[in-house]
Amino acid sequence: MKHYDITRSQLQDTAADSITPRAAEDAALESHLLALEEQYATLQRMGADRPQLAELQLQQARTLVGLGRGEDAWPLAREAFEAFIASDAFESAADCCDVLFRAEQSQSLSALGQGIWLAVTYPIDVELSIELLSHVVDETPDDADGAAVAATTALFLADVRAEGVQRENLRFFASQILADVARRHSGVESQEAFDLWRDRLELREPEKFLVRLRNVVDVLVQDQWWFDRDALQGKLPVN
Repeated sequence: MKHYDITRSQLQDTAADSITPRAAEDAALESHLLALEEQYATLQRMGADRPQLAELQLQQARTLVGLGRGEDAWPLAREAFEAFIASDAFESAADCCDVLFRAEQSQSLSALGQGIWLAVTYPIDVELSIELLSHVVDETPDDADGAAVAATTALFLADVRAEGVQRENLRFFASQILADVARRHSGVESQEAFDLWRDRLELREPEKFLVRLRNVVDVLVQDQWWFDRDALQGKLPVN
């Protein structure tokens, strides 16, 4: 019996050791969420402007997703999204879409598609843009072309938007994603096969793969657009 008790104690200690880091992380997130809620209430009483309040809603939603509470995160991020679109804060709106996708709700894929549209249409943070496109890679079946189009677009954005060390790092990261996609899509292992694969899928010319990306976005969003694309495109410096 003594041997059994020691073994059980050891097992409990091991289980506690594995649970403690997660419990500590959740406790920290809960504390952060409480601070954000208090800050939001204070700023609301002070009559803070809508974008400032929306930023706090976005932070709350991101924290809730971290706690596995996607259902609670959704309305906060969705409301913040509307505020950012209204104030032409398109990078923050795309960030909301990332949180809404991670919330894993019924319209999360639609949110992802709209975030990608914003990320490609506007010159927002390239790391956020690549993050959104990488979700498509994760969600797309191995034999579908959508992942190849998304990964190629990520590499293209890293090339044209980033500079210096960031450009080198993001190009390497996006290249690895594209190589992984080629491997799972068509069993590509050599450089020669990779080049032939890119040619076959027309992944070298932006005017072709960006058109195909629009089709991917349309599949994700369906008819659930939350903004007028023509109106937003009309705000671009060059139409």
